[in-house]
Amino acid sequence: MPSFSYSLNGSTIRTTPILDQIKVASGTGYQALEIWHDKVDEHVESGGTVREIRRALDDSGLAVPTTIYLSDWFDSTGDGHAKVLEECKRRMDQAVELGAEHVISGPPLGTASVDLGAENYYELCEVGRAMGVKPAMEFLGFVEQLNTIEAALEVMEKSGHPAACTILDPFHIFRGGGSVESILQLTAAQVAISHFNDIPPEPPRVEQHDRHRVLPGEGIFDLQRYVGLLEQIGYSGYLSLELFREDLWNTDPHDVAAVGLEKMRSVVEM
Repeated sequence: MPSFSYSLNGSTIRTTPILDQIKVASGTGYQALEIWHDKVDEHVESGGTVREIRRALDDSGLAVPTTIYLSDWFDSTGDGHAKVLEECKRRMDQAVELGAEHVISGPPLGTASVDLGAENYYELCEVGRAMGVKPAMEFLGFVEQLNTIEAALEVMEKSGHPAACTILDPFHIFRGGGSVESILQLTAAQVAISHFNDIPPEPPRVEQHDRHRVLPGEGIFDLQRYVGLLEQIGYSGYLSLELFREDLWNTDPHDVAAVGLEKMRSVVEM
């Protein structure tokens, strides 16, 4: 049987407050919860503290594989870069306080210099090393340039940082037009986490976006092959259910999380 653990990405129950997300994830059998920084900020702005969130996590026994996300760092320069870096540090500080190992670092939407991005990624990794968290270079299938495993790997390799890593996701592999076999170009240490979802037959690939993701086993993606490739490179970390569906956000979050975990297990443990 595969040796993965199961995580819930907060996006799947996005409209649920962060302390309730923790209760839902732990109450339905997940081992971890990926936390979005905007939910942390929402809690703090309403009078709460990051320490309260950490206490709730500790009480629940949930790990935090990643926090989500760092933006605008890839192609920033000059005074703008300094401002972006300060916001990245603020979010990395939250990640450390929450006990996260990685913080997801998003790519630009359009085209950008890979050399500059690699240089900035190295700097981000060094800041993270000093603070105690690892930035993970994410590729997104619907962006113009950094939309495949190969694109993320190019940035990682050009950065030259030993902690360089990325995030795998069936949706982004499919949407970017890459091959699932490209997973074999990575080592287990280069995978911060694997998100988990499935792909609907419609709309066409190039028209799909986050909202089109479906539950594992309800789509057309070869998830058994995907899982097999993860095992082949020695990855045994988290599979994290990541969906962005308004219909699910309007459903009881316990039901969504419970069904999602059952769907993941039915695919992975068959």
